[in-house]
This record gives sequence, C-alpha cells and structure tokens, in this order.
Amino acid sequence: MAKNGKLHADALKAVDRNVLHAPAEALAIVKSHAKRKFDETVEVAFRLGVDPRKADQMLRGTVALPAGSGRSVRIAVFAAGEAAQAARDAGAEIVGAEDLVKKIQDESYLDFDLAISTPDLMGQVGRLGRVLGPRGLMPNPKTGTVTLDVGRAVAEFKGGKVEYRTDRHGNVHVRVGKASFEIDQLLQNYSAVLDEILRAKPPAAKGRYIRGIAMSSTMGPGVKVNPEARVERHV
Repeated sequence: MAKNGKLHADALKAVDRNVLHAPAEALAIVKSHAKRKFDETVEVAFRLGVDPRKADQMLRGTVALPAGSGRSVRIAVFAAGEAAQAARDAGAEIVGAEDLVKKIQDESYLDFDLAISTPDLMGQVGRLGRVLGPRGLMPNPKTGTVTLDVGRAVAEFKGGKVEYRTDRHGNVHVRVGKASFEIDQLLQNYSAVLDEILRAKPPAAKGRYIRGIAMSSTMGPGVKVNPEARVERHV
C-alpha cells in the first residue's frame, strides 16, 4: 500500500476535518499547506444531492473565473474558412477541419487540453467520439465548445473559462486558481463557481442540494467549507 509523504501526513494532522470554515478561512488554510515546489492548483469540490444515474439531474456547463484560472490551455479548433482564421487570431494552437479529424483518427493525436468545433463540422468530429469522449475532449453545445463564434470561445477559455460536470458519484470538481493567487482572487473565483452551481440546480433534484463543500490544493488536504457561509472579500 502506498504511503503518504511527510508533508501530506503533517498537513492532515493540522487540519480538523470536522470543522466547517468560512470560504476565506478555508482558502488561507489551503494556501498554507501548498508547499510543493510547483504552483499547486486550488480546487473546490461540491457534494450534491443529485442522482447521477438520471440524465435530468446531471450538471454540465462552464463558468468564467473573474481572476482567471492560472492555467495555460492548449486549444484545438475544428473549423474552416473565416472561422478557422478567427480561431487562429484568438490564439488557438491547433486549427483544422477534415485534416485534423484524420490526424486524430490515424495518429491518435491528442496534444491539446480542449476542443472547439463549428456546428457544420460536428458530423465529422462525431466520428472521434471513442477517442475524445473518454478524455472529456468532445465538443458539446452545453459547454459552449460547439459554436459559430469560435474566436470568442477560444478567447473566453484562454481568459479563464472552465468546464464542470457531475461525476458518477454526484460530485462536481472545479479548479478556482493557483496557490500563488491572492486570497481575494480565489474568493472571486469561488464565488463565481458557487453562483453557477446554484444556478444550475436541476429542477428534478430533491432535498438538500449542496450537501458538502471542500477545498484543497493539488497535494494538500481537503478543508471543509460551510455551504451556508456568504463570501466576504478578504482584506
């Protein structure tokens, strides 16, 4: 059985897993335990009162992080003509149409973090479902990655727009920035994500909707957040 490192073990001892913290306090604790040599990602996890087995209770969408995600996103765009040029102008690293579909099919080319497509090419992109789907890379209208305005979509995702979706246990994990961010920046992003999760509540969901919230850095312990606590600006 794998053993946790000393830093992680010490952090677990320092965090009381039974205490619900205000968002700013939780983020301060998360930052204090992000001691690795790289800039750790800060993530928030929501435990929701939804049934992930039912399609009408699945959440999937995007949210724009006001302070950015702190992550460099490599984007592939399936487009032709003026749309392809708009994608390039917006900063997309990979742009193509039938040629890009063929490259992914024949060479298993997946050197990108996000895929965007114009609607007219989805018939061809759909053939890549077995390759892109399991990796969460298949363009989808619900996440704004199937659109006529690919230039705008590229700019938004480059600027800090992130995707979210429920997993098979009814949880949603969303990154809200980097450990190097100021607490106020992380709070802005957390507030935006919380508002989006509340907005996206499925009408079919019954009972208590948000059952738990926890924050953590990439290698740090989870810190529980009071779901009822309002977000206050950190001074």
